[in-house]
Amino acid sequence: MAAPSAERERRRFGQRFLTDPARLFQHNAWDNVEWSEEQEASARSKVQENSSQLLPQDKQEEYEVNAKRYWDDFYKIHENGFFKDRHWLFTEFPELAPNRNSSQNGDSLREFSTKEESNGEGPGRCENGHCSLGTRTEGQLKLIQSTAEVCTEDSAAQEHRELGQRDGDYPGSAASYRVLEVGCGAGNTVFPILQTNNDPGLFVYCCDFSTTAVDLVQNNAEYDSSRCFAFVHDLCNDQSPFPMPEESLDIVILIFVLSAILPEKMQSIVTRLSRLLKPGGMILLRDYGRYDLAQLRFKKGQCLSENFYVRGDGTRVYFFTQDELDHLFTTAGLEKIQNLVDQRLQVNRGKQMTMYRVWIQCKYRRPSTPRP
Repeated sequence: MAAPSAERERRRFGQRFLTDPARLFQHNAWDNVEWSEEQEASARSKVQENSSQLLPQDKQEEYEVNAKRYWDDFYKIHENGFFKDRHWLFTEFPELAPNRNSSQNGDSLREFSTKEESNGEGPGRCENGHCSLGTRTEGQLKLIQSTAEVCTEDSAAQEHRELGQRDGDYPGSAASYRVLEVGCGAGNTVFPILQTNNDPGLFVYCCDFSTTAVDLVQNNAEYDSSRCFAFVHDLCNDQSPFPMPEESLDIVILIFVLSAILPEKMQSIVTRLSRLLKPGGMILLRDYGRYDLAQLRFKKGQCLSENFYVRGDGTRVYFFTQDELDHLFTTAGLEKIQNLVDQRLQVNRGKQMTMYRVWIQCKYRRPSTPRP
């Protein structure tokens, strides 16, 4: 579908800067940069080249079996210098901000904010095919010594069973607005929400596959058990219980998380998460799009399957199209509110480097009334 006239003018305006290096390096980022046919063909060629040699099946199984260990190692290494808080959340997802209202719950198709924090290299560095989500400012994640034990998956399951014996009594059961972030990492989404949104009715759940990541969240100075519940959870295990009942959540957040999961397991995961939503509740997603810089930088021998790769540290990543995500969410019974792709040009002025990033942002809602 052709872009509106105002959008076409804005893109042409941007293209005049892109063809003028002196002007280009005066800016840090351009949103929704229109790719030429040659650029898209080049990206497609690079992907065909780096996916021409797949890893042997036994190696692929090894990465699946040891996925938790790879992510634990990742957070042990990067706990103090890899991430920064995502304050762009409230521009892109006003549903998470205080003073929300019905008009904020997703009918406007807004573009990505140009205010996303960046170190000049996309959401973060790209090294060995691993693009971080940012470089955290020193001291943003303040860890303190704590004797609190991490809620392991076994203890979470036991707690869930015990809570189930007391009807309606579970963490956050008294809250009026409940948010779950899946794949919370070190808490770079959770803590901005808790710091910014002082709604007394808000309760935030957050979980991660990595015990180390959940430990970082629970030991953060900002962690408040009266407003937040962090727990270890394996999305790929259908028998792993959540601490809240079905139809209890207003929002589920997936930020650069679904892409880390084996593609054949994605549908069952999205379907299961959709059941946690109240009627009218939404899933908010932001993730890697097809032909993102990170995908193009992979080398031969790192491809697991079509558009699915393993990084040098053993973690994995998939690169989506809009149609793939739409199929996942609508098959789960959700209705589309937003499904946008942003082809962004980011500039590192110090290195005189240009980097093309491709991200997808989605909002899908559980219907207020069951479909016939």
